[in-house]
Amino acid sequence: MNTDTFDVVISGGGLSGCLMALSLVNLKHADGKPLSIAIVEASPILKDHKLTFDDRVLALSHGSADYLEKIGAWQRLKNYAQAIETIHISDCEHYGKARIYAKEYDVPALGYVAEMALIGKSLLTELTNKSKMCENVSWFAPDNIASINWLSESVNIVLSSGQSLSASLLLGCDGVNSSCRKIANIKMSDTCYGQSALITNVATVNAHNNIAFERFTGTGPLAMLPLSSIKEGENRCSLVWTLTPELADEMLSLDDDEFKRALECNFGSWLGGISEVGKRNVYPLKLAQAQEQIYHRMVLIGNATHTIHPIAGQGFNLGLRDVQQLTNVIKMALNTGQDIGLFSLLSDYAQQREKDHQQVISLTDSLVTLFSNQLAPLVVGRNIGLKVLNYLSPIKDTLVKKTMGY
Repeated sequence: MNTDTFDVVISGGGLSGCLMALSLVNLKHADGKPLSIAIVEASPILKDHKLTFDDRVLALSHGSADYLEKIGAWQRLKNYAQAIETIHISDCEHYGKARIYAKEYDVPALGYVAEMALIGKSLLTELTNKSKMCENVSWFAPDNIASINWLSESVNIVLSSGQSLSASLLLGCDGVNSSCRKIANIKMSDTCYGQSALITNVATVNAHNNIAFERFTGTGPLAMLPLSSIKEGENRCSLVWTLTPELADEMLSLDDDEFKRALECNFGSWLGGISEVGKRNVYPLKLAQAQEQIYHRMVLIGNATHTIHPIAGQGFNLGLRDVQQLTNVIKMALNTGQDIGLFSLLSDYAQQREKDHQQVISLTDSLVTLFSNQLAPLVVGRNIGLKVLNYLSPIKDTLVKKTMGY
């Protein structure tokens, strides 16, 4: 086969890949020529999706919603995203509590919760519409990257289908099992937390009133996030419950009524009883970091370079800021006629992202350590800390600003 040449090849057409392509689709070279983009995706391109009670969800920070609006995807998503107007933090069986209100920060919402399928659909629809105008996006799906040859002025790629691609820059948006990372032999450092996350959607007796609950239990944090309703009168929430692996397996084995009682015992009566439980899934939790974010003419984005604990709901938002920063770097290079795959440009990007990565990782690691431990001094200290957080604005403001994505 002949080799098709592009400016950028994106490995992965899921959330990160579509987000990356949509961020780049309107960029042009200094001579006005549109940036040419190829997307390699293992699955068929997404079709229309009908919502179900069990659909997986993501928490979007205020900053992430702002960026999605900037690139045109939020307008398609906002009517389906549930606003978080209040965050309610408490420590099970202890007095410590804190409240964070959107109105204190002059914003309509601290963040939003939306189904992953709807986020994906909004990104793909907007990308399709924009790419039709200048015909600068090509999909290779279903297909996979079989081999990569890094040359001085290009990166050459062979797909499983036999198709050959060449580009100035390869972007690995292909998730935790990134083929780009593996082919480049970039190692991952893993830290296992000895915890598992039980994830499911539930319905509650009382309305959530746009409140996100973060409840710290003896086994770790329990988050109850407000969700939009599928049917009239339904009060739906997304549950992320951190447990020991053994307890997580035990919770999976319970029937629905037994699970409801166990959840009510740990969560409390903030939302009344649990009236319905969806399909339960369990995932082991670990911190994973690629030893390098960049390689010759290649950048790893999102989960391909970092996977973090879900305690503060920052994973997708951190990856979105990867996309935002890299887009700015590529835009500046195009405006000045520079090669977008220059290692010096990619190194600057990696240095700019390192601070944000480490701040978020430190925040989540600290919260996991502090709120998954039942040692008496830590229990006393964290409850005092929650009270201080509730009343001491500088500390509260710093935390809120980071979790809002700024």
